[in-house]
Amino acid sequence: MIAHLQRATTTAALIPALYSLDEPHGRLRPRLIGADYRGADKQLQLPLFGDPQEVLGGGVLDAPALRIGARAPENPVWMCSVRSDPRHPDLSDAQWADVARRLVTATGLAPAGDPDGCRWAAIRNGDWSVHVVATVVREDGYIHGTYRDPFHVQAECTRIAAELGHLTRTVTTAKDHRMPVITISAEPSGSVVATGTSDDLSATLLRHAGFKQIDDWHGRRHRLPTTTPRPDAAAIATHAAEMLRAARYNVDLDPRLEAEPVNTAGQQILHLTDQLRGSSDFAELAGALDQLLDPDDGMLVRLQESLEATSEHITDLDPDQFELSDRFGSASDQLVAVQAELDGAVEEVRRATSGAAGTAEARTADDLRTRAALARSTTATAAPGAPASSTRLPPALAAAAGLTSRTR
Repeated sequence: MIAHLQRATTTAALIPALYSLDEPHGRLRPRLIGADYRGADKQLQLPLFGDPQEVLGGGVLDAPALRIGARAPENPVWMCSVRSDPRHPDLSDAQWADVARRLVTATGLAPAGDPDGCRWAAIRNGDWSVHVVATVVREDGYIHGTYRDPFHVQAECTRIAAELGHLTRTVTTAKDHRMPVITISAEPSGSVVATGTSDDLSATLLRHAGFKQIDDWHGRRHRLPTTTPRPDAAAIATHAAEMLRAARYNVDLDPRLEAEPVNTAGQQILHLTDQLRGSSDFAELAGALDQLLDPDDGMLVRLQESLEATSEHITDLDPDQFELSDRFGSASDQLVAVQAELDGAVEEVRRATSGAAGTAEARTADDLRTRAALARSTTATAAPGAPASSTRLPPALAAAAGLTSRTR
């Protein structure tokens, strides 16, 4: 599904576009397939189906914008035109009405269960398409922010198309872009040889890494001198393999030449995950969590700042790439919500440590009291002349001592 957003001053200004008065093959006949007029439908008998002329020309959707006067935006009318893939069966009016309802919910124009949301109507004037017309002014007088609407609309359209089975994506595999296979191996003589470099780009990258090019009757190949120390040879070979793979070459690197892995950000997070899983108590768990959730220098806040900076930089590079910028901005906002959800979680983990210690201490104190009571009861039993009833232990102490009564 593809969505296109546009704005207008009034809903009446959309009538020529929806009715296509200049259509060479005759006028179209738009039909209303769904709507939500909020408070207006309780006062007026407004149609939900049929000809939308009364709704568009009567100013039903424009009323909230007229109510706030000068505070209303210059173009308060919002229209989203959605078109589905004509290679798939067309949706019914009920299905298109559900699509319109999901779009106004996803954008925040008319959230489900919000009686003060924006008014909207869904209109069809052709196959495989629907037009959602709304006003950006809510019933309570607030104005809906439309900055992220393109991203939310297209994301929801993608979800709907996937649910309907209309989403077909072409997966590009390595077979579609075959690149030479380059082998970097260590010979018994001690030299390192790279073969399969028949093109100029791979040869240039290998020379840049430190290999020497050899052209003879065996063909083109690249070699490191046999006097190169093994650690240096491994570092050069690993660096050459990284450059070749970045250029989309398939590189077969001898395991003996693999240098120590670089401590990347992903590996740091993996190491932290191992610390979290291997923590022996709540105190150790809280210490590891502090590296992740620290509000000033934790991994989570740094990732959120990186996504936010990426969103802003994309807008600086090209303001027209607002959809791409919105994707990173939305991800940054979600991480902000995650930080708010986990605020104070580390302190709660530390308090869980104290609670566990207190429980252990209480259990130890109970055991000591039980043993003291058993000792007193045993002493009373050993005293001469003590009545038989005094030697009987209470049921709880008898159970703690593992004693059972026997009957004759």
